[in-house]
Amino acid sequence: MNEVLHRTAPLVRGINRIDEVGPVVRCCVDEKSAPSADDGMLPALEITEGEEIDGRLFDGCKGYGEKYGVGPSVIRMPGTGILVVGRSVDDAMSLEKEYRESGGTSREMALPWNDSTDEGDTATRAAPRAAVVENRVSVVTGGAQGFGESIVRELAAAGSIVCVADINDRGARGLCDELNEQYGRTTAISVAGDVSDEQSVSNMVDTIVEQVGGIDLFVSNAGVLKAGGVREIALDAFAFVTRVNYIGYFLCVKHVAPIMALQNRYSQSYFSDIIQINSKSGLQGSNKNSAYAGGKFGGIGLTQSFALELIEDNIKVNAICPGNFFEGPLWSDPEKGLFVQYLAAGKVPAAKTVADVKKFYEDKVPMKRGCTGADVVTAIYYIIEQKYETGQAIPVTGGQIMLA
Repeated sequence: MNEVLHRTAPLVRGINRIDEVGPVVRCCVDEKSAPSADDGMLPALEITEGEEIDGRLFDGCKGYGEKYGVGPSVIRMPGTGILVVGRSVDDAMSLEKEYRESGGTSREMALPWNDSTDEGDTATRAAPRAAVVENRVSVVTGGAQGFGESIVRELAAAGSIVCVADINDRGARGLCDELNEQYGRTTAISVAGDVSDEQSVSNMVDTIVEQVGGIDLFVSNAGVLKAGGVREIALDAFAFVTRVNYIGYFLCVKHVAPIMALQNRYSQSYFSDIIQINSKSGLQGSNKNSAYAGGKFGGIGLTQSFALELIEDNIKVNAICPGNFFEGPLWSDPEKGLFVQYLAAGKVPAAKTVADVKKFYEDKVPMKRGCTGADVVTAIYYIIEQKYETGQAIPVTGGQIMLA
């Protein structure tokens, strides 16, 4: 498959009414009967322009249908202008047969993406606000642990197909296997990726496009922290944090934005979302933590700049600035977590136990608890739902940071 066609694979998703719950399958006899841009749908005949694929699956989408049994998959019927779109390879073939047997009278058939007739199916319908991600493709970098894992779990529960992108490929695959077993269907797909390496990011995005045909929501969550005062922190440590937290965000947006722009090209009413998981340290300096805070402050500058540039392609770019995730491994790891480190270093003078250190930091929060993945995902849903906002940095800090 040539490079141009490969990069236009997400155009196939435009055939689906992505602004409704569940795709609508269209059989298009000719250009006149094909979906139009006025319908908020991709004109089908443009997908295969210049490419002879009559009777074959459209390569840009076949991988997902063949491997996971869930669409989209596309068949161009030989000798006609008919395009059949199905939830899976088998669905598309069945629709092709149904169309032939109907004598060409069956023009439109509904085929909900995630519906299942299996008795063991445990998938649930999304709550009203969470429905904004139902049947959409989401990507979460750094999704195998910490905030990322919590976000992945929430999105999967809401009916999103979630691509878990992480340098920790083993952890990502384990999480996906668990979620797919839990819901009785493919709801999570692991993708290896190092956000600090451009070729790795490019490969990651290409793999996602090949498997699922596009990206509706991209959550740039991958991040690292190496604390240290300005007088003692090593340059290598400072550069590592900057490379992952700042440059990594840039690289992800660089490679995801063209895919989203192609998807959105045929509908003025549909928006894709890029959301950076920033930090309260991106809104307020952090003592002896300048590498982390500096990168997060810079991330908000990138968010605002990307938002101004990409809105012309119906791509909204926003940041969420959560407070401390006390339940995550960064803070609570029994051997290397910050609670253990701070206790050993005497950073909380009156503390005798890890629980004392934790309570000290919880008491700094007006809400008297740390931030959770569910808190962050609630903000994600708001950002997606709110069509009239871009370039914002939204605090989710329990009142620790209050914007004027």
